[in-house]
Amino acid sequence: MNTHLPRTIPEYLEQLRRALAGADPAMIQDALYDAEEYLRSELAENPGRSEAEVIAAVASSYGAPDEVADIYRDTEATVQTALRSPVPRPRKSLAGRFFGVVADPRTYASLFYMVLALATGVFYFTWVVAGFSTAAGLSITVVGIPLLILFFGSVRVLSLVEGRIVEVMLGERMPRRPLYSARGRSIWQRIGDMFTDPRTWSTLLYMLLMLPLGVAYFTLAVTLLAVGLSFVLAPIAVWTGLAEEWFDMHDMVLVGIDGVALQGWELVLMLVAGVLLLFATLHLARLIGRGHGLLAKHLLVKTAQYS
Repeated sequence: MNTHLPRTIPEYLEQLRRALAGADPAMIQDALYDAEEYLRSELAENPGRSEAEVIAAVASSYGAPDEVADIYRDTEATVQTALRSPVPRPRKSLAGRFFGVVADPRTYASLFYMVLALATGVFYFTWVVAGFSTAAGLSITVVGIPLLILFFGSVRVLSLVEGRIVEVMLGERMPRRPLYSARGRSIWQRIGDMFTDPRTWSTLLYMLLMLPLGVAYFTLAVTLLAVGLSFVLAPIAVWTGLAEEWFDMHDMVLVGIDGVALQGWELVLMLVAGVLLLFATLHLARLIGRGHGLLAKHLLVKTAQYS
């Protein structure tokens, strides 16, 4: 517990950061931003009072740093409960665990993210390559530096947008507020902080990686689903006679190996293989969703100590 009440906003935020040590870095980022926003709004509304007087008054309403930290920890427990998808009834058998994936809503959200990742990956990659190359190329001119600053600012906004997508679809806690930065520094110091902040460059790396990852995710999702569904539907079409209505069987073989049509138990095996492949695809989607959520958390959230 802190033994004295902070007298300045940076001191209040530093005590809050220390009180939240060990908590989720995304939650720490949100807590620091909210606290600073509230403290500075109170300071602006009381121009006749000193910073220490305003903080002392705020401590009785908003709370001391330790109290605010406890509130955020309690709130975070509720948030994490909401983020977790409903847990299906535990299944002891191997078959139950394998087929039980169909009851997990997070599985379908992860599968949709894999498909969506192609579009977002293309956009992020294009934005970073085109934006950075244009701004860097013009940096020798008068407009180059402001353009580069605007580009880095836009990247931070996009990281928040991607964070919301990751949190909603993949269930990984991500920041809802911009990155906290210490006030009272000159504009040039803030610009320098933007360029030297490791998270700026890790965010750029994430957006560049999203293109190959998006292509891989989309290809896996579409290919496995298409193959699995075709393996399931083709035997059903043959048994029900729909294959003859849909296709000219004299000109093509619907299913077969080396031109020999599959029949009987071979079609049954094909149907079983299709069902197993579809369920395996759902497991893979859930695994990829968890892994990508951890990747996004590592590259988009600042885990270093705040100054």
